[in-house]
Amino acid sequence: MEKSYLGEVMNISMTKIKEMVDVNTVIGDPVFTPDGITLIPVSQVSLGLATGGGEGGLKNGNNGMGAGVGSGVKMYPLGFLVVKDGLVRFVSTKAPADTFLDRALDMIPEVFDRVENLINNVKNKQPDEA
Repeated sequence: MEKSYLGEVMNISMTKIKEMVDVNTVIGDPVFTPDGITLIPVSQVSLGLATGGGEGGLKNGNNGMGAGVGSGVKMYPLGFLVVKDGLVRFVSTKAPADTFLDRALDMIPEVFDRVENLINNVKNKQPDEA
């Protein structure tokens, strides 16, 4: 029986996809501004992959074999992580939220930052007990 090349075709395909889509594609290289703000682009990557193959006898008595791979990659920007004065927030590039619930979910990171700042301010204002 002849060697099946389906595994080899899959390995080559996965290697090429891995070269194309890495962590630097999802979280981009930071951009530093003169006023001390760091912007880090964030993207979403979707991947689809299909493989198939088979072998069998032909009418003339010879064995036949076939293999194929198809893939697709979709990538689009989600927004930026903005780092300023030790605080990190996410700024979305998508359209504004349509519903109250969507707007509330988008505000959660900012609320956590404000609560954390409030707690830190309260701790710093308390007199030391010695």
